[in-house]
Amino acid sequence: MKRICIIGISGKLGQYMAQHALDRGFDVVGVCRPESLGKLDRFGDRIKVYPGRTNDRAVIEQAVKGCDGVLTVLAPWGTDDYASGTAKAVLDFAEPGARLIFSCGWHISRDGKDRYSWKLKTFVAVFGKLAKWMRAVDLDDQVRATDMIFASDTAWTVVRGSDLEEGDSEGLPVWSAHVGDPVLASNRTRRTDFALFMVHALTDDRLIHEAPAIVSRLSASARAMAA
Repeated sequence: MKRICIIGISGKLGQYMAQHALDRGFDVVGVCRPESLGKLDRFGDRIKVYPGRTNDRAVIEQAVKGCDGVLTVLAPWGTDDYASGTAKAVLDFAEPGARLIFSCGWHISRDGKDRYSWKLKTFVAVFGKLAKWMRAVDLDDQVRATDMIFASDTAWTVVRGSDLEEGDSEGLPVWSAHVGDPVLASNRTRRTDFALFMVHALTDDRLIHEAPAIVSRLSASARAMAA
């Protein structure tokens, strides 16, 4: 694998993914909104950026051309099918055989076997309705996006992140196929390590057609299970 594209490269997660990918020797291209280009100044000419909204099909088609892998931040912004539009563009235009890695939260379920805490279920229900009413975020659209991915025959992985925090790397996170696994109980991951797992998934064929829920390997629950 040589060339990858990061959809949503200017966000915090996107910038961490760009750095990890560069550290691994990948050629990196990315897509971000024109007003966010300044956030990428520190990368200089080490990356190529296509300005545009991440659900702009013409921009996505151009950006993913010739890429062996695509890392996509599925942001559920607004109420105009932003996440599902982004996912559809990536699925439609990515090169045949490319590894497609998508990010989302624990609330996404691939097979309905996840076991959620009352706290998480309450947050999703209350925040989801309020944010959609304010036309700020549409969590239902992120569900539509991932359902589309799960039904695809492409080489996809959907990485489901726990609560994110800043800080130095604690290493590659551990994962489980289902939320509710005791290893995930601590519900925290460093944002840089979420990005590290996304980049790692590009070359880990065990993760093809998986929706790993991740947690820091140094969290109390992960250490307890390892012991």
